[in-house]
Amino acid sequence: MGPLPQSPVKLSLTLSDGQLTGKYEIGTSFDEMVAEPGRPRASYRRIFSLLQRTSAADLRRRQALAQRSFRDHGITFTVQNDDRGLEKLFPFDLVPRVIAAQTWARLEAGLKQRVHALNLFLADVYGPRHILRQRAVPPELVLSSTGYMRELTGMPASHDLRCHIAGIDLVRDRRGDFFVLEDNLRTPSGVSYVLANRRVLKRVFPELFAGYDVRPVEGYTQQLLANLRWLAPPGVDDPTVVLLTPGIYNAAYYEHLFLAKQMGLELVEGSDLLVDQDRVYMRTTAGLHPVHVIYRRIDDESLDPLFGRPDSIVGVPGLVNAYRAGNVVLANGLGNGAADDKAVYPLVPDIIRYYLGEDPIVPNVQTFLCFREKERKHVLQNLDRLVVKTVAGSGGYGMLIGPASTRQERERMRKRIEARPRDFIAQPVVDLSVQPAFVGGRLVSRHQDLRPFVLCGEEITVTPGGLTRVALRRGSLVVNSSQGGGSRDTWVLAGGDDRA
Repeated sequence: MGPLPQSPVKLSLTLSDGQLTGKYEIGTSFDEMVAEPGRPRASYRRIFSLLQRTSAADLRRRQALAQRSFRDHGITFTVQNDDRGLEKLFPFDLVPRVIAAQTWARLEAGLKQRVHALNLFLADVYGPRHILRQRAVPPELVLSSTGYMRELTGMPASHDLRCHIAGIDLVRDRRGDFFVLEDNLRTPSGVSYVLANRRVLKRVFPELFAGYDVRPVEGYTQQLLANLRWLAPPGVDDPTVVLLTPGIYNAAYYEHLFLAKQMGLELVEGSDLLVDQDRVYMRTTAGLHPVHVIYRRIDDESLDPLFGRPDSIVGVPGLVNAYRAGNVVLANGLGNGAADDKAVYPLVPDIIRYYLGEDPIVPNVQTFLCFREKERKHVLQNLDRLVVKTVAGSGGYGMLIGPASTRQERERMRKRIEARPRDFIAQPVVDLSVQPAFVGGRLVSRHQDLRPFVLCGEEITVTPGGLTRVALRRGSLVVNSSQGGGSRDTWVLAGGDDRA
């Protein structure tokens, strides 16, 4: 995550009814819509012009319609760390993010390269372990990952793929360059909001699309279903595919339900499945029905109480044995945490070079491994300047944002790092790119990131755009919905340069 924006230059973006008289501030962050005061970037000119002609009252009306649509369709998320288990609407911003074809082409190539290399890495780590034996990456770091499952060693995977759905988090820095911030190769969430955002924006603000050739996102579920069917065990011509959810109290339950409906799959819980003689069956009113592919949204530890947590009530006893026997395919596969561990993330450029003989197309954010003594000393000496993350953390929880921290918070983090250095990484504060968001009846600058979704089947495909998450709190760099963030529609254009 560089310093927070300073010394803003004022840009007037006043809407036509005069109610939005505040100035739109251009700071030191890279603004994706506005190149300089009074001049929008080429890809945003029509949007910029339309916003100037639209009244504040009209924008409020459209925003209310969008939120009502989200509520009516049950598009929600659950705040997991809230004792009350609050279910909330995902805040939606009306101003779309635009990515030109030239920029997207490079990102798409980089994402395909990265996920391909990580699949090769997983196949190797659970197979011959060449990369570890040759110490191209530190074996002690990989094998000590909480996501590594030694029990899977030597177990083949369908079509040699272990990661079938990936969500790769990208950030854009002060110069406008994209970097990979994090890999999500286990049960990545958020794609339902990508599809919902597009549908809702077309409904409540169709004028925005005039003059834009925006690539569609609706093909995601068809591609995912085709890939899941392709993964079926040998000899199964008409596989039964199900989506396995932990249930209605899961933070992403809406997404599970949405995707199952879109793909025409049965949405099942652990109690709906049983394993007999290493084969999986679904309970139906007509009796037991064999299941061949499971798109699972339950984490590794809870998937099978005989294999992981014995107290799991959401898993399926015996499922891992059926998986090991090759009678059912799990998407994503087990053990992918060995590749998306935050301590393995800094090694991905080396992993790409090792398997593909190429430099990364989209680079990593500079990262310090506290596992390494020299880097750990640097981190401990610069806690006030860095973002420190736990390697098993998610959702924006457990981080130390150095520039915004207190001395007491830094001292507590110092002790934690010294006690368990393997559990921490640190990065410079990335000054996330910004663009206008409609907040509090005004257009204001807010930071954002991007999570594209990558599907692996016979080919690797990337859905155009992805989930843009917006930090709706002023000055915040934390975009997670659990921390008050929202989202917006993300457009990939057929042509043009968004930096102009």
